[in-house]
Amino acid sequence: MKQQLIKAEKLINSGEYETAVAFLCRSGVPENTGVCELIALAYHKRKTTRGDVFSATVFAKRALEQGSSNPLMQQIIDASKRHDKQAAVSLAPQQYQLGGWNEHRKELEAPLPSCALSRLNGKTDHAKDFDWLDKNIPCQKACPAATDIPDYLAAIYEGRHEDAYLINLHDNVFPAVLGRVCARPCEAECRHGWDDLGDPVAICFSKRSSADFKQQNLVVLDKWFTPSGKNIAVVGSGVAGLAAARQLALLGHQVRVYEKHAIPGGMMNQGIPIFRLPREIIDREIEQITALGVEILCNTEIGKNLSLSSLIEQHSAVVLAAGTLRPNLLDLPGKNLEGISHGLDFLLEVNTTGSTTIGERVIVIGGGFTAMDCARTARRLGAATVHLEEDLSTITAPGSILRMPQGNVRVLYRRSVNEMLVTPGELEELEHEQIPMECMVSPVAFHGENGQVKSMQFVRTELGEPDSSGRRRPIAIAGSEFEIPVDTVLLATGQFPETDWIDDTIKADLLSEDGWLKSGADQITARDKIFAAGDFATGASSLIQAIGHAKQCVQAVDQFLTGQNRLKDYTQVKDVLGSDRIREMDAVALQKMPTIPLAQRDLPTEVDLGFNQETSIDEAQRCYQCHFKYEIDTDKCVYCDWCVKAKPRPECILKIKALNFDEEGRIVGWDIAETADEVNMIWINQEDCIRCGACVAACPVNAISIQKVSLVTEPIK
Repeated sequence: MKQQLIKAEKLINSGEYETAVAFLCRSGVPENTGVCELIALAYHKRKTTRGDVFSATVFAKRALEQGSSNPLMQQIIDASKRHDKQAAVSLAPQQYQLGGWNEHRKELEAPLPSCALSRLNGKTDHAKDFDWLDKNIPCQKACPAATDIPDYLAAIYEGRHEDAYLINLHDNVFPAVLGRVCARPCEAECRHGWDDLGDPVAICFSKRSSADFKQQNLVVLDKWFTPSGKNIAVVGSGVAGLAAARQLALLGHQVRVYEKHAIPGGMMNQGIPIFRLPREIIDREIEQITALGVEILCNTEIGKNLSLSSLIEQHSAVVLAAGTLRPNLLDLPGKNLEGISHGLDFLLEVNTTGSTTIGERVIVIGGGFTAMDCARTARRLGAATVHLEEDLSTITAPGSILRMPQGNVRVLYRRSVNEMLVTPGELEELEHEQIPMECMVSPVAFHGENGQVKSMQFVRTELGEPDSSGRRRPIAIAGSEFEIPVDTVLLATGQFPETDWIDDTIKADLLSEDGWLKSGADQITARDKIFAAGDFATGASSLIQAIGHAKQCVQAVDQFLTGQNRLKDYTQVKDVLGSDRIREMDAVALQKMPTIPLAQRDLPTEVDLGFNQETSIDEAQRCYQCHFKYEIDTDKCVYCDWCVKAKPRPECILKIKALNFDEEGRIVGWDIAETADEVNMIWINQEDCIRCGACVAACPVNAISIQKVSLVTEPIK
């Protein structure tokens, strides 16, 4: 230590103040008396920034507190005092403390407009705080079900997979299902995937691991309220209908779900191939819903076995969650030829019976979820009839895709890959399973012989301006027509709500002339007592979008039945002692999902194997834990710039002249200080913060706090 002090003193005497401070601080926060004396001296001599006087004073005081007898320390403190004018504010002790990472904040309203939230601690429903959540936890904001993603990833990292599953179950109803087939809007927004920060966290696969490694077989949630005496009918047992039923049951209502098919689950069973979603996974999570008292009546078709009018008469409310089962068929020449079918009909038959008849040459038209599932399913059908060399046949499953010739299944799409609405990784799996895809081609006509489709005519396209979907419109290129031989055409070209089952006496009130609900995507329809959830209202979407819409629908139903909002969203603010993250976690590579080899890929065998427990923990540690808020106490900050020097991101910590606010007190911008005299605060820009903790470790005066900020939904009792 003596040699270190001598070297630092030489640096100070030669005017290398910043080098001296860095040298003295390289082993951590300064505590040694001699170190504090020299740091105070370095800042006192430099005096080139506003923070130098503050920093010199702080370390001089710290040196005296530790027993320093150096008279220069008191001189530095005295020199910092100003006697030329009276203080502009009261010097009475303040009733609040913002403080550092190890200090407790009272449950008080924030004393300063510059505070990131409206309260120092506790629960709040202020617009400023919800705005903080939206901007700082982008994955949760992107999730239609508002899943608390950082919290469940933290639980997985700590080995608490049971808790992680429970967090998911509360928010998105079907964790094990979604852990396999979610559209993953959260991952596109993950901060770890931003420019120069690497790959997004594998949020979806991590969700699956919470289900794979939980110990309890069935997890049944506690109800929020006692029985209400109200009964609700839900038409359709897809994810929207079942999510609505689950939420309504938690609110204390009696729920009966009507399903026209033999088993519940909707598109989970009817549309998603078993090699992506094993049926026992669906059954188990549906059982967790029926365990709450929800009754599901299968083989009961509304409009045939029962009328919608009778449901309205017999129930307090009716939720229409019948999905989108009316296919969008292409109105092209030859459309009535045999061998042309809609992808949903094809998938329903395969998923129900385990097989169907297809020709040797299959074309799938479309670029969405259904197109991918149709192509990969068709690739597996009829495979056992293809001869393999003897050395391959012994290691290749009877129904493996390797037993079907390459190129016999093709996907054609009229836009570019960028406009495709598919789950991340699906295009890579399509290529891996040797299914060719051609984009920028649009169907023109079907050609056939003896009533059977034999070929399709296409035209090449270029992209024009965006259409109503927000995607660029395909425009045919004149003279670019070409023809492809085909035996089976699967149309994955969209679908609409089927409304023929609705009573004629109700249709006029409920539906527009085009067959869509007059109320559009709203959960409250134009007819009293009738509500809509999921795709039936919004049009075809993803499972997680349908679940999110259904949860909103339930709040509307409950308010209609009880006359009040019985669930309320809050922002919960809690002190924490740290994030348990280290900078090295940011460098951990994205963990890849292990899959079975092509030789084993047949119709019933699940392709994705899931993470093992160790891998799930490795992946979960990559999460930045964006629900942590790092904030500088402007009363304790000495403007030393140590946090600024330690910051890993260009704009995560800024020298601010002024913050800009809207009428709700939300911070909407800032003015950067151009000179040292203009610096009024050192401010953590939460949106650019990656929660690494470097600023907390660097701060010499413990002026940076860490708090956990969460969105919570609680019953109002």
